Amino acid sequence: MFENIYIQQRLQKANNLRANNLNPYRNDCSINLSNANFLQQYEYLKSKESNEKKQEDCKVWVKGRVKFLRLMGKASFIKIEDESALLQIYFSQNELGDLFGILKKNLEVGDIVNVYGFPFVTKTGELSVHALEFKLLTKSIVPLPEKFHGLTDIELRYRQRYVDLIMNQHVKQTFKMRSRIVSSIRRFFEDKGFLEVETPMLHPIPGGANARPFITHHNALNVERYLRIAPELYLKRLIVGGFEAIFEINRNFRNEGIDHDHNPEFSMIEFYWAYHTYKDLIALTQELLHYLLESLNLPKQIPFGEFSIDFTQFTIMNYKDSIIKIGGIESHIVENKESLESYLKGNNIAIEENVSYGKLLSYAFDEFVESKLINPTFITQYPIEISPLARRSDSNTHIADRFEFFIAGKEIANGFSELNDPLDQLERFKAQVAEKEKGDEEAQYMDEDYVWALGYGMPPTAGEGIGIDRLVMLLTNNKSIKDVILFPAMKPIEDSDNTIIEEHI
Repeated sequence: MFENIYIQQRLQKANNLRANNLNPYRNDCSINLSNANFLQQYEYLKSKESNEKKQEDCKVWVKGRVKFLRLMGKASFIKIEDESALLQIYFSQNELGDLFGILKKNLEVGDIVNVYGFPFVTKTGELSVHALEFKLLTKSIVPLPEKFHGLTDIELRYRQRYVDLIMNQHVKQTFKMRSRIVSSIRRFFEDKGFLEVETPMLHPIPGGANARPFITHHNALNVERYLRIAPELYLKRLIVGGFEAIFEINRNFRNEGIDHDHNPEFSMIEFYWAYHTYKDLIALTQELLHYLLESLNLPKQIPFGEFSIDFTQFTIMNYKDSIIKIGGIESHIVENKESLESYLKGNNIAIEENVSYGKLLSYAFDEFVESKLINPTFITQYPIEISPLARRSDSNTHIADRFEFFIAGKEIANGFSELNDPLDQLERFKAQVAEKEKGDEEAQYMDEDYVWALGYGMPPTAGEGIGIDRLVMLLTNNKSIKDVILFPAMKPIEDSDNTIIEEHI
């Protein structure tokens, strides 16, 4: 595995350290300041008027990975990077004695070190640490990418995220922002009185979404289990049980394609609010977005690729109107099933046999509308045929009390007033089973226990799911979902060790 000549050279240097009674993997690190805190605390030393105390009296312990190395005769400079910042270190034979010669021969970019010393300012004006003690904590045996070009191969960055994080500080900042976004979402719902809950990830029946599941086998029970495609049906069981405002930040798994917007495992928040409607959720979603922008110190207009997303403008439009006004299809075509089917076929859109009118509308929406929804837009009144878990509208039984929320041409959220009529839900499940029998692998399964739960009575409830990965993409200006998931799914490659080593060197 480590036969590469460059790695062999580094392994030899690790052995050299051992020969000098220095453990290349020691475990006695001392720290009292991060690099960023050091730079902030001693910034005043860069002022010519600074005479508050002798610099030698300010002793510090710092640590980090060597990112730059300039070895000279009896003195050397390195730059080390911890999670917070890059910091310059000066060390010399005067203070380190024989250790200096050992370090000169065996210290390399990539090694992790711990330094004790005092702050000073170099002749070029750079605040640095003058080393009095020097520990090599971890010997790096695999070379980092060449520093001037970094790790630029996009696929390799995703496969070896650990190297990507070492080499690209902006990537690290993206994932720090992701953590802040998730924390802010959690805080928003807790402040609203929602209770965070946890539901199973292994399901006897995959439900809550139209998606193809991953299948596994439970040995002890000798039964098939499905990785969760959505937590919805379990969360609504909890509403039946008496909780009135709940949320779950969850991982879901869907055995489907991979592209810039889809990963087989992804993060969502789903929340359910008893005694409320989908219209309340629309208002709550707008409030959440404003809260995130404020808590993350982001402007109301943010860039995303070639777009500028304006969060001061939220649009609400019903499904058919969007197809007519945004999709550009004349109303008399949209209102007639045969005309719409003919129009879609005339535009070379593949249509299933015996497709319902509601499904035809979804073809038209997906093809002609979705990509044009740039500023925050709520599309409401979805066809009932594509909304198997949503409540029928009282004013029109062919549509659901449902919305989807779009930004930059991407679906960000899906919400609706929940279907709580057990008989209606049973018939919807039967229709889904019929679709599955006709070959629709994403159609939902029958879940009799869930129908039985509804029989005990679920109060009028509104529920919504928001895709966290896509939301993070928007708020960090990343066009691919792989840029906001630490370890995205990747197609296997052959001879990966040799390929990766050569790419690094």
